[in-house]
Amino acid sequence: MDSSSTDERASIVGVPLGDERIREAVRVLVAELGEDPTREGLAKTPDRVAKALQFLTSGYRQDIDKVINNALFTVDYSEMVIVKDIDFYSLCEHHLLPFFGRCHIAYIPRGKVIGLSKLPRIVEVFSRRLQVQERLTSQIAETLAAKLDPLGVAVVVEASHLCMMMRGVEKQNSSALTSAMHGVFRTDARTRTEFLDLLRLGRGATVFGGDSGHQTDGAYA
Repeated sequence: MDSSSTDERASIVGVPLGDERIREAVRVLVAELGEDPTREGLAKTPDRVAKALQFLTSGYRQDIDKVINNALFTVDYSEMVIVKDIDFYSLCEHHLLPFFGRCHIAYIPRGKVIGLSKLPRIVEVFSRRLQVQERLTSQIAETLAAKLDPLGVAVVVEASHLCMMMRGVEKQNSSALTSAMHGVFRTDARTRTEFLDLLRLGRGATVFGGDSGHQTDGAYA
C-alpha cells in the first residue's frame, strides 16, 4: 500500500473513539446478540469497548516521523542488523478478531542506522490498526526502506489468527507466515539465506525460503 492510501485510511478511520456514537453502537450490538445491555455485568461494557478500541487502533493517530524522532545515526557499518521476536497484537479487518505473533526485522545499512528501540515502535504503529497480515508485513518493510534507504530490508511475520482458531476452519494450531524482501534481500539469494538461517538459530524449525519478494503460508476465511 502506498503512503497516500495509508494517509487516506488514517484520515477516515483515525478519529478519536469513545464518544457516545461508539457506546451506543456497542449497546445495540449487545442487545442484538440477545443480551440485556443494562444489566450489571454489561452496563459499563460500551465504555470499556470504546477505550479498548481506542488503544487497539491507536496506530492510525501516530506519525511515523514523530515515532522515529530523528533517531537515525550516521555509522560506518554495512553488515546485517537483525531484531528478532518483536511481539505484536493486531485486529483482523475481516472479523475484528485479534491476530498476534512475532515480527523479525533485518536491514543492511547504507551509512545510516536507526535506534534499535524504534523498530518495535514502528511495528506497533502498523499493528495497532485494522489489518491483514500481508499488508502489515509490507508496511513495516516499506517504511524502513523509505526512512533508512538501506542496501536491503527483510521482514518476516509469524502470527496466529483467532478468526481461524475460534471460528471458520477452527484450526487451533495453524499459523501464517508472511515476508517482505527489499533490495539485496530480494536480489541476492545468499543474503536472504543468511537472514533466514539466523532466524532458525535456537528454534529448531524452518521459517521459510525461496526466491520471491513476498510469500505467504496461511489462509483467511
